[in-house]
Amino acid sequence: MSPKSVKKVSKKPEASPEIDGKGFKTKVRIKIRSYDNRIIDNSAKQIVDAALRNGSDVIGPIPLPTEFRKYTVNRSTFVHKDSREQYELRVHKRLIDIVNINPKTTDALTNLSLPAGVEIELKML
Repeated sequence: MSPKSVKKVSKKPEASPEIDGKGFKTKVRIKIRSYDNRIIDNSAKQIVDAALRNGSDVIGPIPLPTEFRKYTVNRSTFVHKDSREQYELRVHKRLIDIVNINPKTTDALTNLSLPAGVEIELKML
């Protein structure tokens, strides 16, 4: 290749939106798990509303694939192996990313009362 055909491309390094002026990470990923899809949708709506009310940007809620756990149990205790019952346990999941989180938002999220049966996992990114 001749030197004339090669173009020099330079990019300025962009400021990362996850890091504020003090060097703290300001992105939080929330994973919500529940057995009931109505409860998990209401909980996700409460979290998104609390974050938006306090001036944070929200990405989501993103529905993740539902996890199916199937159990097969014999109906009788000792005989009749062909007679079985099958049970299914569904675990619904949602993902919410909160960007540009501030102390006001963290206080609102910690004081949030969610219904029983909802598991929340917080991760700072």
